[in-house]
Amino acid sequence: MNQEKPQPRKKGTPDFQLLILTFLLVGFGLVMVFSASSSLTISSSKFHNDPLLFTKKQFIWAILGTFVMFIAMNIHYSKYKKLFVPMFFVTVIFLLLVPFTKGINGASSWLQIAGLGIQPTELAKITIILYLSALISKKGERFRDLRTGYIPVMVIVGFVAGLIMMQPDLGSTLILVATSAIIIYAGGASLKHMLGSAALLVLGASLVLGANYLIKSLTHSDVPQTQSTNYKIGRITAWIDPFKDPEDTGYNLIQALTAIGNGQVTGTGFGKSIQKLNYIKNPYNDFIFPVLAEEFGFIGTSLFLLVYIYFIWRGILIALRCPDPFGTLVGIGIMGLFAIQAFVNIGGVSQTIPLTGVTLPFISYGGSSLLVMMFAMGIMLSISRSVNQPAKQEVVKSVNVKRDYRRSV
Repeated sequence: MNQEKPQPRKKGTPDFQLLILTFLLVGFGLVMVFSASSSLTISSSKFHNDPLLFTKKQFIWAILGTFVMFIAMNIHYSKYKKLFVPMFFVTVIFLLLVPFTKGINGASSWLQIAGLGIQPTELAKITIILYLSALISKKGERFRDLRTGYIPVMVIVGFVAGLIMMQPDLGSTLILVATSAIIIYAGGASLKHMLGSAALLVLGASLVLGANYLIKSLTHSDVPQTQSTNYKIGRITAWIDPFKDPEDTGYNLIQALTAIGNGQVTGTGFGKSIQKLNYIKNPYNDFIFPVLAEEFGFIGTSLFLLVYIYFIWRGILIALRCPDPFGTLVGIGIMGLFAIQAFVNIGGVSQTIPLTGVTLPFISYGGSSLLVMMFAMGIMLSISRSVNQPAKQEVVKSVNVKRDYRRSV
């Protein structure tokens, strides 16, 4: 019997359903950014009367994001067990610098790097997913121990969440903490430990906010602390009753609800939203979902949500099929991030939960968000390649066994 040469190890194919769904959502996002922004930019000299201004910017970020996604897809996901270390270091530095920048509505969330506006909180979301997944998978059964397993993980989550609260950015903090909770629970943490740490995180957030106010006062910030506080309280009161202050705190929510109502069953038609015409502020960003609902109606919105849900379900299925605990936790964390952020955005503009000012992944205008989300999908596609790899290897192995058997007979 001749000795068969060992078969070279081939990379598995990426999950094409997930890849196609990603491109569909990104493409639809570009279409919605054009629809939501063109009427504003064409009529304003501030935007050079260019109807494609935001669309072109988003398209450039989409091209860059596609490039990053394909690079990440061709890096074996296991390498991120080490790559997250420099990512975490850079993220922490950026988050430490952000509170000293000029704020908007009492929040400082952006850094200007090489003329580009970078939002470090977006990078922090994927970094914490990789960090927690690596740490939990490394600890294994020891993670269930409160002192040596669970507490070190929660210290990291609390530290990063605290840095984000210093901006302060409550919405991103809640998303990061909720995503971390999903990974921690999937990693086998005790529910009792998680409930106890939730109380500690609330206490820690309160202390960080106090420190933030002190920093602002020492740096002589030009944004009064009362403005920041009133802005956040206003979002709570607007959620409870937006019509109590329709000209100020409840204005955006009222316009969003009006847009959703105007859509009715079939919608007003693409590009025919009324509320985007200087009624909804920044309709191409956090409030893009009401524009979508108004133009496509209940039927179109339901179809969009079904595609989005299937996209998330497909990613979770791939994560659960991964034989490596690290890959499973990373996949669950990434798709959990998409689900939570989409819920927070849509829930806020539909008065389901208080407004927090976060983007709708892939759909809202925002370069940092789109780039990081496509990078995350590159990691997911890398996981899918490893999931598809064992099946192919088993087929090759089976064929070799049959050949050996026939030759021996």
